[in-house]
Amino acid sequence: MPLSPLVATSLAIPLAAALSAGLIVALRPLLQRYALARPNARSSHRVPTPQGGGIAVVAAALVVTLGLAGIPGADVAALAIGTVVLALVGAVDDIRPLPVRVRLPLQGACVVLVLTAAGGQLVPGIPLWCERALAVLAGLWFVNLTNFMDGLDWMTVAEMVPLLAALLTFGLADRLPGDAALVAAALLGGILGFAPFNRPVAKLFLGDVGSLPIGLVVAWLLYRLAGEGGFAAAILLPLYYLADATLTLGRRALAGEPVWQAHRSHFYQRATTNGRSVPFVVGAVFGLNLALAGLAAATLAAPGWTTSLAALALGAGLVAGLLRLFSLPAVRNAAA
Repeated sequence: MPLSPLVATSLAIPLAAALSAGLIVALRPLLQRYALARPNARSSHRVPTPQGGGIAVVAAALVVTLGLAGIPGADVAALAIGTVVLALVGAVDDIRPLPVRVRLPLQGACVVLVLTAAGGQLVPGIPLWCERALAVLAGLWFVNLTNFMDGLDWMTVAEMVPLLAALLTFGLADRLPGDAALVAAALLGGILGFAPFNRPVAKLFLGDVGSLPIGLVVAWLLYRLAGEGGFAAAILLPLYYLADATLTLGRRALAGEPVWQAHRSHFYQRATTNGRSVPFVVGAVFGLNLALAGLAAATLAAPGWTTSLAALALGAGLVAGLLRLFSLPAVRNAAA
């Protein structure tokens, strides 16, 4: 007998968290031996630290989703395939960096696969081919920005836990399909299982094997939310990630710097360089994401242009304020 959405999602979080944590404990000796991230001029850590915790997060999310969903639909099956392919690409890239000309087409193929299976049209007023092309570009950007933003202990946890919890809540309120709510719950559990190992100072990093597929799954969830009439909510939930990564990329591009190379110029990285502690930075991002989730919920509770524009304006203001704070020296801010 199929489980009700409430029962399935209630089971998914603790099961995925326990499986993720157990896999990490089992895999950690291998990661310590074969996937050690050594400090360099662009990294935030000071001692060699194993990476690859994303293997456990992604595996736990997939196993729990498929185990509780029964026979998956075409869109969930395509998402599972795309997630596994991106995890493999990330695993290879963690051990031996792949050139952009290899990894980018593979990422693009996964995004096309997932979007094609999801179907639908978000904006009926524009040609479908145009919308799909824009959606592929947006999906590809989201996959990569999730990877770019995973550069500080607990940063992915601070971003994804409020976002996924909001998506799960929207699913239980029938604002997101049941299969999407289950995926959100399973991924939330997987990340919660990883969180204790990534707590500052981290004993384990997520790695590209985790950040790339997490980006794909969350992009799919946001696309599904937008397709259910939650377009403004789908923009608000990841607004901090979108703003930090996009503004940083634009600034580097205008300066003629190679945008695909690792660096330490994101706003959250500049915050630590400016004297703020890692717990302060990730705590501020977590709090901001709770506020953005509240604004996203408001757009769903009271749909309409007025509510959406007001929520987007307020969310943009909150994000701009935090980016400004991160760009200022801590001493100067304290003095002000």
